Amino acid sequence: MNNMIRIKNSIKLAINSMKTNKGRTLLTILGMVIGVMSIVVVFSAGEGLKKLIIKQIESFGTDIIEIETRIPVGKNKMGNESHESAMSMAQGVRITTLTLKDVEDIKKIPNIDGGYGALMGQELATYGSKRKKASLFGVSADFINIDKSEINKGRFFTNAEDESLTKVVVLGAGIKEDLFGDSDAIGNYINLGKSKYRVIGIMKEKGAAMGMDFNRYIYLPVQTLQKKIMGIDYLMYTIYKLKNSEITDETVKEVKIILRENHDINNPDDIVGVDDFTVVTMEEMMKTVNSITKYVTGLLLAIVIVSLVVGGVGIMNIMYVIISERTFEIGLRKALGAKNKDIMWQFLMEAIIISILGAILGIILGILLSLLITFAANAYGLSSSFKIPIYALFISLIFAVSTGLLFGVFPAKKAAELNPITALRNKN
Repeated sequence: MNNMIRIKNSIKLAINSMKTNKGRTLLTILGMVIGVMSIVVVFSAGEGLKKLIIKQIESFGTDIIEIETRIPVGKNKMGNESHESAMSMAQGVRITTLTLKDVEDIKKIPNIDGGYGALMGQELATYGSKRKKASLFGVSADFINIDKSEINKGRFFTNAEDESLTKVVVLGAGIKEDLFGDSDAIGNYINLGKSKYRVIGIMKEKGAAMGMDFNRYIYLPVQTLQKKIMGIDYLMYTIYKLKNSEITDETVKEVKIILRENHDINNPDDIVGVDDFTVVTMEEMMKTVNSITKYVTGLLLAIVIVSLVVGGVGIMNIMYVIISERTFEIGLRKALGAKNKDIMWQFLMEAIIISILGAILGIILGILLSLLITFAANAYGLSSSFKIPIYALFISLIFAVSTGLLFGVFPAKKAAELNPITALRNKN
């Protein structure tokens, strides 16, 4: 009961002291507000970034595997990795072994439900007086059956058109507007470089994914892009749809066997770095995203904690100033019977109240700032979602109160240990 009375009295005295020195109290709270606000924003941004990336990965489908080219890492005589691969990448070396033959061979695996090869390039697209530097996306005809993209008008090209190197294109919604405006594009011809290509379809509008705005892409048969425009016979990457995603690992092993045989690679022990390709599953991408976001969030949180510590040091310094200014008051209270505990609780409670107020204001401002960031991201076309985990609010509050206790206890202890006679002599 006595402890409760002591705490109540300490709270009253602390609040009265804070009211008396409003300017100093606000400045002390400000450091805590910035630290707590930063914690809330960091957790919110981390969750938003993770959801954004995962959403974009899921837009490709969880039953998808992707094969990308990579420069194999050489081995020196000591068995260590050679730096030749890194040098080759820096010098722009390209891997040209991934081909349409690989696509056809992999599609024969029982668990593969279709696949396509992909290649990207650039060319000047013109229609009448309209000119646009366009991104070209060459894909196999199976693309439209595997990707989540849809045709808005017209049709997609066929395998026969791909095999015969037909000069046909399907326009993304954005590039169609750039070249044709409100006019009908189907059946008209656009120029890619010096050659004419017939428009046979328009894609439905689609959000950006993995930093690529597919609305600005011109889709055309991959072999047409290879032979008629780029003069190559290799692919950048290939995509496959699985019939049963529960046996993904077994399917990946079969894919690797086919690619190693086609590319003359001897790697029976599946040694990382020896292959000139990498097989990526959506599950692996999800795990990688989770690991990266956790690491980045942890790193940012560590930086934020530093700002909280700075805020705590501010509290401690202000508390020391307050004690020096109220030395006579402390001596008077002790002379009238106040115990060391009473004095200590008074100043400790002041530090805790400042921390709690800072935490509450920081949480409110953190939520508002997170909402603002979300709106800005959506306006920029990133389709970000607002979410602040409940544990983030608890962590913010715990950090704030802990900081108040940690940095408030030393000044409070100093105040409690003042000699009343010495303190009474210190009247200003």
